[in-house]
Amino acid sequence: MAKLFVDLWWFGLKQAWACMFGGLLLLGILLSHFFWLDDALLPRYDFLFIYAVVIQASFLFLKLETWEEAKVILIFHIVGTVMELFKTHVGSWSYPEENYIRLYGVPLFSGFMYSAVGSFLARVWREFDFRYKNYPPFWQTLAVGMGVYVNFFSHHYVWDFRYILMLSVVLMFRSTWIYFSVRATRYRMPVLLAIFLGAFFIWFAENIATYSNIWLYPNQIDGWQMVPVSKFGSWFLLMIISGVLLTTIQKPMEENCKG
Repeated sequence: MAKLFVDLWWFGLKQAWACMFGGLLLLGILLSHFFWLDDALLPRYDFLFIYAVVIQASFLFLKLETWEEAKVILIFHIVGTVMELFKTHVGSWSYPEENYIRLYGVPLFSGFMYSAVGSFLARVWREFDFRYKNYPPFWQTLAVGMGVYVNFFSHHYVWDFRYILMLSVVLMFRSTWIYFSVRATRYRMPVLLAIFLGAFFIWFAENIATYSNIWLYPNQIDGWQMVPVSKFGSWFLLMIISGVLLTTIQKPMEENCKG
């Protein structure tokens, strides 16, 4: 039992280490919310953009991320920024503060919030030495991932396919296990549980970000409210897009041991 608690402690530490980019970004968001001056020469969003660039550059310089991982994180940034441009245009959410480093009203630092997810997945994969059992073929995950991304746009104009896509994800990963190392011991969990937990922590971070006035949903403009639990499904599906992007450079390896 003592060994299990020690492993749980190390599991938490390694998770914190893996999400360092997202944690530092969230820390900058919170501190700038409480301490940024209204008459500062540099707009808050522009500071956060420069801050995120410095974090990313530092990770590469210190070899905390590889250049291959950085390429995927850049793709996360581009994919996320495209979504931001569309979602703000249709009024799904808005950015209440003015700044200079923006594109069609969207602060470019916003793409780093998607990059934070990519950074975490790339680092946690490496830190825990992920291996899998019954991982579906890449073409299947790619097809569902593309369907998810398209649906984020198309559901504003045609029928929303998100529940069909969620069912597809469940069926696709229903027998898939993820194996990981904590110290010398190998553990496993269902991939669907890992996706669920990832979506939960994104939703939790989203509540902190909206409380910090980084972006606002329509129901938060007159006063902050907790992000609806219904958004949890969106982040569940976002985890699928994130996984597909990462597996373009990081092939899921088969676990050799039985179990």
